[in-house]
Amino acid sequence: MYTVKALTPRDAETVITEEQFQKLLAYLREIKYGAITLIIQDGKVVQIDKLEKIRFK
Repeated sequence: MYTVKALTPRDAETVITEEQFQKLLAYLREIKYGAITLIIQDGKVVQIDKLEKIRFK
């Protein structure tokens, strides 16, 4: 489970777009093992990396 801090409309516009936020949420729902990295430049998200690991039993 994850928690998302509520942002004011001004903060949300300067940090992450709605499209990026929806993509991030989709990645969080999909991934079982791995990492999601946000790349930020000048206070804005410019890239989202998803590294997914597959574990064999």
